[in-house]
Amino acid sequence: PDWQQIHEELRGKNVTLFLLWQEYRQANPDGYQYSWFCEHYRAWQGKLDMVMRQDHRAGEKLFVDYAGQTVPVIDRTTGEIHEAQVFVAVMGASNYTYAEATWSQTLPDWIGSHIRAFQYLNGIPELVVPDNLKSGVTKAHRYEPDLNPTYQDMAAHYGIAIVPTRARKPRDKAKVEGGVLIVERWILAALRHRQHFSLGQLNATIRELLERLNTRPFRKLPGCRRDHFEQLDKPVLQPLPAEPYVYAEWKKARVHIDYHVAIDGHYYSVPYTLIKKEVEVRITHNTIECFYRGNRIASHRRSDQKGRHTTIAAHMPESHRQAGEWSPERLIAWAAKTGPAAEKLIRTVLGARKHPQQAYRSCLGILRLGQSYGESRLEAACQRALMLGSCRYKSIESILKHRLDQQPLEEQQELALPDTHDNIRGPAYYH
Repeated sequence: PDWQQIHEELRGKNVTLFLLWQEYRQANPDGYQYSWFCEHYRAWQGKLDMVMRQDHRAGEKLFVDYAGQTVPVIDRTTGEIHEAQVFVAVMGASNYTYAEATWSQTLPDWIGSHIRAFQYLNGIPELVVPDNLKSGVTKAHRYEPDLNPTYQDMAAHYGIAIVPTRARKPRDKAKVEGGVLIVERWILAALRHRQHFSLGQLNATIRELLERLNTRPFRKLPGCRRDHFEQLDKPVLQPLPAEPYVYAEWKKARVHIDYHVAIDGHYYSVPYTLIKKEVEVRITHNTIECFYRGNRIASHRRSDQKGRHTTIAAHMPESHRQAGEWSPERLIAWAAKTGPAAEKLIRTVLGARKHPQQAYRSCLGILRLGQSYGESRLEAACQRALMLGSCRYKSIESILKHRLDQQPLEEQQELALPDTHDNIRGPAYYH
């Protein structure tokens, strides 16, 4: 039998050694029995390199990892040397290889390298097989490894499955480790006498050497990596989606009584019925999306304004009392028990927001300082904060922490409050 042909055929979808034996016996009725056929094939296969003799179905698996070796990049301005990481991806059936340099192995670079690898292949395999890198696999496990949510999100976008290599299973890693070794020998070794002054320049050189690697003839097989890719993998890869994946981070957040979640210091609304519930938040460069039990319940344009609110009117309750039974009146009544300065300060905080619910979080924080420092000290701190014109939680907390409330007030006029406008109610609204 033509064992090379049989080896190539085995990489086809749903093709088994038994099927090939049956076809062989139809053409050669007096040929080998199945057991002898298998034995001779295994003997022939054993003469190949370990990486080459693994049977992987066409278009099925893309193995990914980082090379152990880094590449220096020189800063032209300072002369400082930065070490670039090298990402490697290898198709299981054809050994077709992709490589690129990135500044780190962190999640954004890890995801970006996958996206560019798919673009290089101009298609999508069924499975991606990473080693248990922390960027992609948050917890290694033999049976059910935990994947990073962003990695899972990327996989869902491309319609692929992520199947990490199993711990202490060298055959699982042989393909990508062999690919890394080839890249180190044929690409990184060739870079050792070259200087690069930017990541883009380095990647241009890597791409040139990568083309040579993929078109270099095999020693023990006919053709080259590109030939095998064109014949085996490319015809069965899934097409790329219309748009590449947009990098997104995922966080869990608890909905506060003001029906907002805090992301990087900005507050985004969700339906008020989810108060005190935990939601998942998908964060991209431009958008904030909130999910509850797998369903998207809010979408906002991302803002970089710290301490401000982005509120959708449809998320608001019909009345203030529906927001977890908190209302401006209830907060003011609580403050009045502390003293007139506390009451005035809470009215000021509520009046400074377009929607009073946006101030609930701050008001609660201020009033709860009385539990830690005592009501009399909180009243004195509010008086000093009003005098300074700084009615923020952090200001009042700082006054209490540094015991400024226990120092005599200087004789000076209370600073004027900011001018009001159509979007600000002002403290008089709550008198």
